Amino acid sequence: MLEGAKSIGAGAATIALAGAAVGIGNVLSSSIHSVARNPSLAKQLFGYAILGFALTEAIALFAPMMAFLISFVFR
Repeated sequence: MLEGAKSIGAGAATIALAGAAVGIGNVLSSSIHSVARNPSLAKQLFGYAILGFALTEAIALFAPMMAFLISFVFR
């Protein structure tokens, strides 16, 4: 019973990867739209886009970490 619950928990934790993929797509899409509207701010917007990408990618790294913790550490 506990093993099944651990598998369900680990699977639920990896669902966050889909959300992170959508977040990265939104960051890059917004960056492209912003540069298209105002090309003179391209350098400044690139820095913000990289920051948004990094923060979204951090969430994507926490999701598998939690899945591994649920699967192998918690007993």
